[in-house]
Amino acid sequence: QEQLVESGGGLVQPGGSLRLSCATSAYIFSVATMGWYRQAPGEQREMVATFINGEITNYGDSVKGRFTISRDNTKNTVYLQMNNLKPEDTAVYYCKARFYAIDYWGQGTQVTVSS
Repeated sequence: QEQLVESGGGLVQPGGSLRLSCATSAYIFSVATMGWYRQAPGEQREMVATFINGEITNYGDSVKGRFTISRDNTKNTVYLQMNNLKPEDTAVYYCKARFYAIDYWGQGTQVTVSS
């Protein structure tokens, strides 16, 4: 079982910020395409931000300009910086690693945006 360990979720007021982290092994970090997804209650899981072809990034329309995906190669960790959070960003956020045509998912971390 490949391991992706997420952290950083929590409760934040509208307009606030959070940073999510996804730590994994050096091997997975070197071969996988990494990204963040989210799933709100009653909704389908959707792409939030991903790396494609190395350092090139892709974002969901609803988070462009507010969220930033980044990586620290020395820590084998991918981050999701979330600014100007809105109530509609409330969801469970998942880290995904894709390699050899297989998707591996973290356990998810809850983000709740509420006053």
